[in-house]
Amino acid sequence: MSEEQRGDGDRDRVIAGNWKMHHGPAQGQAFVEALPEPPEGVRVLLFPPAVTLPALHASVRSSGLPIGLGIQNLHHEVSGAFTGEVSAEQAAEAGAECALVGHSERRQLFGETLDETARKVGAAYRAGLTPVLCVGETLAERSQGRLEEVLDRQLDAVFSPPTLREQSRELEVLVAYEPVWAIGTGQTATPDDADEAHRFIRARLGELLGEAHARRISILYGGSVKPANASELLAVPDVDGVLVGGASLDPRSFAAIAASE
Repeated sequence: MSEEQRGDGDRDRVIAGNWKMHHGPAQGQAFVEALPEPPEGVRVLLFPPAVTLPALHASVRSSGLPIGLGIQNLHHEVSGAFTGEVSAEQAAEAGAECALVGHSERRQLFGETLDETARKVGAAYRAGLTPVLCVGETLAERSQGRLEEVLDRQLDAVFSPPTLREQSRELEVLVAYEPVWAIGTGQTATPDDADEAHRFIRARLGELLGEAHARRISILYGGSVKPANASELLAVPDVDGVLVGGASLDPRSFAAIAASE
C-alpha cells in the first residue's frame, strides 16, 4: 500500500507473530485451521520459517482468512552464490508480503550490521515487500542510559540515506520496538517503558521523514507479549500493535492477543 492511499493519522493496529525456528509446513497448516477470524480492524501478520512460507500461503488462501505473511530475514542481493540465503524476490514469489529486517537476534546472534539492515530494507522495497524494521536496546545499553542513542543510530542508518528516505516516504514501512532485554526472558517493558521508547521513535521518524508521514507509521512493541499483558501495552498511545514471539505459536493465545481491547 502506498502512503498516498493512507490517510493522515490512519494507523493500522497490527498483531504480528514471529514463529522464529518453529512450525514446519504441517504445523503451519494446522495453525491456520485452528485460527479464528481476526477481529475487524486488526491487521494480522505471520512470519513463519522460510520453508513453511509456501505451505502457509496455500493454507491462508484456502481458508480465506485475512492474514498477511512475511519472511523473517532476507538477503539484499537479487540472486547469487549465497548458500542458505533467500532474496526478497524469492520471498515475494513464495507468498510473502512483508519482511522482518534487523531483528535483534539477527543483530546479536548473527552480527548483522547497520549497513546490512539498511540494504535489506532497500531490497524489501525493491521486491514490493513491506519492511518491518526492528530496533531496540540491550540490557547493558539500557543500564548505561543509552536507549535514545541506540534507537537514533538504528533509525538513522535506514532513514537517513537519501534513496531509502524517499522510498520510505512513498512506500509502507512498519517499525517494531524490541527491548532486547525483554525477549525470551519473561521480562516485559512496562507501559511507561514502551511509551517512552515509542514516543522517541515517533519523534525521530518525524525528523527523518516528516511529521505527517511519521504519524501514519504503525509502531509495534515486541518483547514477551502474552494475552495477559497485551491490552495494557496496546493502550499506550503510540503502540499501534505488537510483534509476538512464543505466544504466537499457539493459535488460541495468538487469537486472544489479536482480540485484546
